[in-house]
Amino acid sequence: MIKILVIDDDRMNCELIQSVFTRHGYQVLSATSGIEGLTLFRQHAPRVTILDLRMPEMDGLTVLKEIRAYDPHAPVIILGGGASEEQENQARGLRVTDFIRKGLSLDVLVECVNRVVQLPAKSVPALPVAGSAAVADTGETILVVDDEPLVRDLLVQFLGLRGYRVLGVKDGPEALSMVEQSPPDLILLDLLMPGMDGVDVLRQLRQREYTGGVIIITGSHDVERLDEAWALGPQEVVGKPIDLEQLLTSIQLVLVCREC
Repeated sequence: MIKILVIDDDRMNCELIQSVFTRHGYQVLSATSGIEGLTLFRQHAPRVTILDLRMPEMDGLTVLKEIRAYDPHAPVIILGGGASEEQENQARGLRVTDFIRKGLSLDVLVECVNRVVQLPAKSVPALPVAGSAAVADTGETILVVDDEPLVRDLLVQFLGLRGYRVLGVKDGPEALSMVEQSPPDLILLDLLMPGMDGVDVLRQLRQREYTGGVIIITGSHDVERLDEAWALGPQEVVGKPIDLEQLLTSIQLVLVCREC
């Protein structure tokens, strides 16, 4: 059974994460302090460590430094609610595997851990440091339109770390205003939004002769509304919860085909 270590001073958060991953078949160890977490890490050599960044006495960055001194390749996923850009860059400099903001759906964390454990040990890629040569600017702009702030922020962060210039807006009118000012290369468009939904936005984009790509994102099973969306010519429809790697592949294909 694959071992996961959770280090978080919030006991309720530890118990919640432990419960979720136990249901997914993992053996979960938990610690509510950095010192306790390091002791468990050395004793059990977990396959993945989930580490809170902000903890009293010994914070997440200090714990990460100690983990790196003990095992330079151990996969570590940071939970970084409220972290500054400087703290995030310090974590990336210590070869953190991924950086997930607190408050996001636990499905995102589970997907991240599942991806990590499928890779061979010591071959898990680390996040690049922002501004480093490893984060190559693709020169392509993506606009994320989603009324759910957690989903929107996740996509902006995920795609930004992969070299895209990413902007996020919360509704259709704001998206159309952005497109008027500076048309993006690609729009990720939520289907279900209050007021002006994705179909309405896409219809307006077609009337305005927007020539970029459009990928619809939806958790809806409304066949009639999906048919309306397809009739307006998006390049792809991606379901929620979002498989980030599948979405990235779809984005790359859309942008390459657009160039062709």
